[in-house]
Formats: sequence, C-alpha cells, structure tokens
Amino acid sequence: MATPIPLRTDFDGPGLRRLARETKDANQTRRLLALAAIYDGGSRIDAARIGSVTLQIVRDCVLRFNHRGPAGLVNVKAPGSPSKLNEAQRLALAKIVESGPIPAVHGVVRWRRKDLVQWIFEEFAISLDETTVGRELKALGFAKLSARPRHYAQNEFEVEGFQKSFPAELAAIQAKLPPCTEIELWWADEARIGQKNKMTRRWARRGTRPSAPHDQRTMWAYIFGAVCPKKGKGAGLVLPYCDTGSMNQHLAEISLAVDPGAHAVLILDRAGWHMTRKLVVPANITLLFLPPRAPELNPVENVWQFMRDNWLSNRVFIDYDDSVAHCCEAWNKLVNQPWKIISIGMRDWAHRF
Repeated sequence: MATPIPLRTDFDGPGLRRLARETKDANQTRRLLALAAIYDGGSRIDAARIGSVTLQIVRDCVLRFNHRGPAGLVNVKAPGSPSKLNEAQRLALAKIVESGPIPAVHGVVRWRRKDLVQWIFEEFAISLDETTVGRELKALGFAKLSARPRHYAQNEFEVEGFQKSFPAELAAIQAKLPPCTEIELWWADEARIGQKNKMTRRWARRGTRPSAPHDQRTMWAYIFGAVCPKKGKGAGLVLPYCDTGSMNQHLAEISLAVDPGAHAVLILDRAGWHMTRKLVVPANITLLFLPPRAPELNPVENVWQFMRDNWLSNRVFIDYDDSVAHCCEAWNKLVNQPWKIISIGMRDWAHRF
C-alpha cells in the first residue's frame, strides 16, 4: 500500500477549523474540515467521509493544500483554451473598435461582432466565431453602450477648455466670498414632459414586439430641476411655461435648498431665460454657463433620462394636471433617493477642488 502524502507542517487541526468557520465557500469549508481530521490523527477514510468525497479527491486536496495553502482548496474556473490572438493583435482589435468603422472602407456605420469576425480574418487570417469575439471585447474592457448625442457644430476645444479652466473659475468665485465660505456645485436644466410621451425598451420574449400606449396629443408641462451631486440634494418645480418668470421661481427654490452659510455655483446652459438681465439671482447663488452646444457636460441631462426611462415613459397623461402630478411624483422620488443623485450626477473633472 502506498504511503499517504504528509500534510505541510505550518498548519494544524484547530487552525483549519477556525478558517472553516470564517470562510463563506462551502466547498472550501468541507475540505478544510476533512484535512483538519487528518491533522488530528484521523485516517484518510475519515477525511473522505467528512468531506463527502473519494480517497482520490482527498489526495488531490492534500496536494493542492501543500502547494497553495487554504487558498488551494477553493474551486477556480478552468482557464480554457488560450486566445488565438496575440497581444499585438488584441491591441489592434481594441484600436479599430475604439476608433469605429469607416463606412467607405468597412461598409458599416457601427461594429457588430460578425463584422469584427470578418475584419479579424481579413487582417490576421484567424477564424473566430462571434461568441469568442464578444469575450475578447469584454476582456479588453468594451461593452455595448448607447451613443451619447453630440451637437454637430460643437467646438470640442471649448468643451475641453471649460473643463480645464473650471477650477480657476471656482477659485475666482471663492475669492469674492467671505473667507471659509463653502462652495456647493449645483447643475440645472429643464425638461418638457408631454402627452406625446416617450417609449422605452422593455423585457420581452425573443421574436415578439412589445406594445405600449402612445398618446398623440401635445399638452405638456416643464420640470425645472437642479441637483447638487456631492450632497445628493435637489430642488425642482413643475411649471406650465419655460421663461424668465419661471426661472426666477426656480432660482428662489434652489436658494432655499443651499445649506446655511454656503454659496451655490449654479452651472447651466446658455438658454435665453438663463442669461437674461431680467433674472433675479439670489445672493447665495452665482451662475456659471456651460460652453455652447455641450449638453453632455450637464449631469441633469442624465437625470432626465433616468426619470423618463423609469417613471415617466410608457404612460398616457389624461390632461395637464395629470402630467403635473406625475412629474411632481417622479421628482420627489428622485429627491428621496440622494444616493441616486450622487450616482448619476458626480463628475470627476468638476469635483477635484
């Protein structure tokens, strides 16, 4: 009979039982208890009974434990076949996906996995299936995301310059305030919510086309919304018009939400009712305007998308009052979830000060 393989000497039975109590992996727990029995003088048959395994598996556990310690008793996913693409080819794949296809050259306006299968074959003479290409893309950090619209006439240098100069703008505002005044960053925008509502994606069985009610009437209301992402606060109003008078009401509402003794820097776009001299700006608010045609810099745009997708779309509003009621309910839901405002609204480039 072959001599049993001895266990490593830097562990003992009580120590393995203590580790078994702490781990949350059931398989590792059974194996630790089985090996603890061997440390205490039990036979390999006793260990197999405790671990509900065969003697061969006990031997394998001993080898794994001797080589890697307790971590060797955790099941790990098999590595599978090595990638057919080498590192240089994977970098080339990442580069072509990042830059996007050239319609005149590649014949498509967006990459699908089947298009990349063809590109890889033409470029490297390597045949992959679509599933493998999908795994390669995930390993490279890619995911299938909705494109963010960008105004065709946007000046990218202005957007980049705004982000770079943002700390200096805040410092200039801070210098005009009393010493040690706290700055709160607020972002504001307006959304029109009407009877001709938006329809969103929904789960449905493959091969079917889900339906949702869609009104053709055109009565609407406006949500004036502002958020302070760092503190998870919001201030909003639902109003019938989008004009200077409504904006003055919204500024007064934001002013009430600013912490006592703090000063709000309110960042917003260049709509006419934001920049008119008829605005009555409260003393605890300073307005800071985004570059033209750069709505993606304003996180409130993402707030509107979240509210539409989850609370306001796929429904019919009976009349104006019904629209207002649902808009108020949706905004109050958002304000009652400060963690959601933080998650949606935080921007690293804006909160480095």
